[in-house]
Order: sequence, then C-alpha cells, then structure tokens
Amino acid sequence: MKVLLLKEPKDKESGPDPYIQELGLYGFEATLIPVLSFEFISLESLFEKLSHPECYEGLIFTSPRALEAIKICLKERSKNEAWSKSLKQKWNTKPVYVVGKATASLVEELGLTPQGEESGNAEKLAEYICSREKSNSSALLFPCGALKREVLPTVLREKGIPLESLTVYQTTQHAHLQESLSSYFSQQGIPASLVFFSPSSVKFCLQHIQKLSGDFINHIKFAAIGPTTAKAMEAAGIPVSCTAESPTPQDLATGIQKALHLHNCSVPK
Repeated sequence: MKVLLLKEPKDKESGPDPYIQELGLYGFEATLIPVLSFEFISLESLFEKLSHPECYEGLIFTSPRALEAIKICLKERSKNEAWSKSLKQKWNTKPVYVVGKATASLVEELGLTPQGEESGNAEKLAEYICSREKSNSSALLFPCGALKREVLPTVLREKGIPLESLTVYQTTQHAHLQESLSSYFSQQGIPASLVFFSPSSVKFCLQHIQKLSGDFINHIKFAAIGPTTAKAMEAAGIPVSCTAESPTPQDLATGIQKALHLHNCSVPK
C-alpha cells in the first residue's frame, strides 16, 4: 500500500528518511513530497543573543528549522570557535526545552542537552516548562518561525514566565509543490493514506489534492503528525483517520496501520 508524506526530506547527510524507513518495515511504500520552503532571517541578531547566555534562563525550540538557523550561524568560523570554546558550555548549564525527538536530536548535534522532548506538542511542553520555571527568573530565549502558534507564549505569559521570541525563519510554499503532486497522482495513483505534517501543509496542499483525487478522495485515509495539524485538517473539512500519539516515525506507522486495518480500505489501482 502506498503512503504519501507531505513533508521535507531529512537532511541527506544524515541517511535515509526515518519515516520512509519505518513505514517500509510495515510493508508500506512511502513517498515524500516537500511542501514548504524556508527563508532564514535575523541570523546576526540570533547569534548576538546566543553570545549572551548570562542574559537568559534557557532556550526553547519547537521546530527543527530554528536549529537549522543556528547551524547556519555556526558555519562562520569565528562564530563556530566562540560556540565551541565557551558558549556551548555556558548554555549547557541552563535548560534547553524541546517539543519532540527530531528537534531533540538536532539540539544534541549542537552539543546541548535537550529536555521535554516527550511532550510531543507545544501545549504539553508549555505545561512542562511551567512546572520547572519560576516567574521571577530571566527570560527564556525562543527562536521560532513567523507562523508560530501562540499557545506556548500565551501559557507562559499567563504563568508570568518571561519569554523572548525571535523570528528566525519564514515559511512559503515549495516552488515545485503543484508539479510534484500532479506527477505523483499521475504515476502512482491514489495513495492508501496521506499524511499532513503541519497546518501549513494543509493550507498549501488541500486544493491540489482534492482536484487530483476527484471522487476517489473518500478512499484516502488522512493522517496527522500531531493534534495541531489534526485541528487544521478538521477545520478544512478533512476527515482525520489517525493522529500519531507522538510525532515519531514509529507512532505514525502504528497509527496508519491501525487506520487502514480497521477501515479495510480499498484503493483503486
């Protein structure tokens, strides 16, 4: 059975995409189509703030892209040296909160120790942070995207926990999205399951998918990587057949297998 994943591929340097690998173990033939493009901004300002760990209580990351922004900064030799010689050690004395395992692994690549990765979404991470931070502390530094949801900032604000957000990337539609979707549906046909990985992927893809699948759209079992994406799908009128318990390849594969098995769906050849 075919599964279409609407997400960016994992960095080629770090091996095959774990979602394709895991779904393959379940006998699924998975394909990735990149939905989003990212433009990094305010990188000088980001490194300036990272250069002063004494001004902050800790760090928060809810997106792998925010860590990519730091990696781009560290490509500059002088910044890399400053990070390796002292900044990394100083930040390691402070908490580095992350929302999931993918983000946690990128934090580890920077030489930092993540915590909170089991939370799986912004709401639960906010609760986790509130249980550990005091309202009279320094601000937590939160590098984020322009489309960030306000859940985490709102919860922290309500609890009086200082937060300093810095937008370090902007999200746009991938230049080849429509072409890639058309090619997939014409060559591979209707997938048994289709997975959305973000509210943005729902926004950018839904119209194309409806047009390409036509009357067969009811044969597709739509899956969400997490509750935020599931809400966006429901708001757009997409029936959600499964939501991964946590945003990992294992939980997604398990959820899709259950959804397809339960519904015993038939997909046109």
